[in-house]
Amino acid sequence: MKAKIHPKYKEATIDCACGNSIKTRSTRGSFKVDICSACHPFFTGKQKLVDSAGRVERFRRKYGRKLEKPGETAPAKKAEAKNAGA
Repeated sequence: MKAKIHPKYKEATIDCACGNSIKTRSTRGSFKVDICSACHPFFTGKQKLVDSAGRVERFRRKYGRKLEKPGETAPAKKAEAKNAGA
């Protein structure tokens, strides 16, 4: 192996939003994560609300779909539109 071409492999701390802290080694250094193995639903087996940063709302804004009122369905709106035009 050539000398002085490899990155430094130093101690690092990974901090999770749940408060869990993991000590390891990394070339990147210390950093923070949103979900770790202590709080991820796949590893814990428990359902947990994970914030998707407004992805559904962004999708609806982008493609023009509006939230419907409770109890009202899309076919009912189409039927009303047909009756109003006839």
